[in-house]
Amino acid sequence: MLLWPLLLLLLLLLPTLALLRQRQSQDAKLSWLAGLQHQVAWGALGWAATWQRRKLEQSTLRMHQSQQQALRWCLQGAQRPHCPLRGSTDISTFRNHLPLTKASQTQEEESGEQLLPLTSHQDLGEASLQATLLGLVALNKAYPEVLAQGGAACLTLTSPWPRSLPWPGKALGRVSTPGTKDPRVLLLEALRSPGLRALEAGTAVELLDIFLGLEADGEELAGAIAAGNPGAPLPERAAELREALEQGPRGLALRLWPKLQVVVTLDAGGQAEAVGALGALWCQGLAFFSPAYAASGGVLGLNLQPQQPHGLYLLPPGPLFIELLPVKEGTQEGTQEEAASTLLLAEAQQGEEYELVLTDRANLTRCRLGDVVQVVGAYNQCPVVRFICRLSQTLSVRGEDIGEDLFSEALGRAVGQWPGAKLLDHGCVESSILDSAVGSAPHYEVFVELRGLRNLSEENRDKLDHCLQEASPRYKSLRFWGSVGPARVHLVGQGAFRALRAALAACPSSLFPPAMPRVLRDRHLAQCLQQRVVS
Repeated sequence: MLLWPLLLLLLLLLPTLALLRQRQSQDAKLSWLAGLQHQVAWGALGWAATWQRRKLEQSTLRMHQSQQQALRWCLQGAQRPHCPLRGSTDISTFRNHLPLTKASQTQEEESGEQLLPLTSHQDLGEASLQATLLGLVALNKAYPEVLAQGGAACLTLTSPWPRSLPWPGKALGRVSTPGTKDPRVLLLEALRSPGLRALEAGTAVELLDIFLGLEADGEELAGAIAAGNPGAPLPERAAELREALEQGPRGLALRLWPKLQVVVTLDAGGQAEAVGALGALWCQGLAFFSPAYAASGGVLGLNLQPQQPHGLYLLPPGPLFIELLPVKEGTQEGTQEEAASTLLLAEAQQGEEYELVLTDRANLTRCRLGDVVQVVGAYNQCPVVRFICRLSQTLSVRGEDIGEDLFSEALGRAVGQWPGAKLLDHGCVESSILDSAVGSAPHYEVFVELRGLRNLSEENRDKLDHCLQEASPRYKSLRFWGSVGPARVHLVGQGAFRALRAALAACPSSLFPPAMPRVLRDRHLAQCLQQRVVS
């Protein structure tokens, strides 16, 4: 019982210490106060994270009871009038009364409405808080110095941490300008701080855009640092920036910040390509950490071990009610038979693939999210998964169903055969979207942004189609009979995908960030890339 008064006292001290920090001059006393404030903040965070970890341990050891409790919360929060399930927690009755629904990405883009389940803010907030607290403590344990005072900087307006922590967050001493809405200011503040140990960004594709912009605007940024905009003039640091940029992209981050250890981004759909490009070039030699996996319905997976292979997450049993739908080849629509075949988390089998099903607490809608996971292990009774693909990103002009993972693998093999090329980004469009199949068989229009190759020969373009035929017997058969035309590959100029992401962010129905679409079904978005083709 003494912990609560102690925690309250610590929280009351934080605003006072922050006020003192703002008013005092930059001297030894201020440094001491800032250090104390940092310790107090970490004490509060550690206590809260310990409580969250204890809850997680208890829930994952009693998976069936935990999911029953999550279902009970769903039913108690239902806003449906005269809900027949209110008060019942029988899983079979729940499934029989509520058939599966499926979110349609195409309808979202056309209507401008968000059709994915909007579960309660309370549930989303609790899941996000759990991911943030456990992620911060796990990162600090794996890399003890990265979250020291002044050791981390976020380069984007969005944060990789799912939940904002205003009361201790300001005391953690991140390098940033409070309240800024200009990403250029965030980058300048980071560039002025050579002692950084961690770089943060909302997502990997956003960080990729930051480094591409740094290369393009490097001289302007160096001039601003030398002139003292913002802060005091730092001509020596400006010279270091120019020298680092002159040596090219490979290993740039470590040249700018020699003490850097880890890059923190939020994992979500369509990010793997950017992680690969960053790791091979700008962030070579650095570890990557994502505190959680953000899917269509919010934060669904937790990362408790920063040093484990990238992309493995724990599916917690609450507060969100999650079911698993076994993936069957050719299954596209949710039927009553499929609804009966969903599994609880404790029933997942290692090695199997499942589509995630999330229940909206407000309106009791069981929605197939389209996110497919593979079970690779277990934490107590809880499945540890690797996210495979998003069903909404499937290509199909003649029913061939080329999945996101299959296409990315084929594209990677093709690019590997292009001498000197490194893939930075790609996007696909079915030919009907751009009316490019007039007079020819339907096909894929593929837009790629590369580093190390300025022109694509016809021989290199054809290699993608060959790789797709090797990966998919169905696609190969349709190509043999002429029912599907060869994939057409277009090289876009630098900044094309930055422009696409700006257009996506402006769309009210867009899920970016964090999810990055790889199949564009909106004509306007497809033309955004088409207009920037250089080869």
